[in-house]
Amino acid sequence: MTKLRQLADTNTIVGSPITTPDGITVIPVSRISFGFGTAGASGGGAKGVKFTGGNGAGVKVEPIGFLVVKDGACRMISVAPPPGTTIDRVVEMVPDVLDKIESMLNKNKTEKV
Repeated sequence: MTKLRQLADTNTIVGSPITTPDGITVIPVSRISFGFGTAGASGGGAKGVKFTGGNGAGVKVEPIGFLVVKDGACRMISVAPPPGTTIDRVVEMVPDVLDKIESMLNKNKTEKV
């Protein structure tokens, strides 16, 4: 469990920021998945009750993208494979839609001033 806790550390999911000489900050982002399984069986044998059991665990760390911070703006650059379902596509579109709404609101504010 100690090793799993180390893997699930925040620095594994959101990596350490890397700053380029021209002032751009790049932050790697990963997805971490855990899986556990166990099974057992007992039954009577010639010399009494016998027990057989087994267990296993798996960990998957997969890079999904980079947060790029430039001139006070933050963008996500995805390196994950394209979404497989409609819901995945919608979730992936949310940041772009929010950016567009924000830019429209800012444009309206500057036009009124």
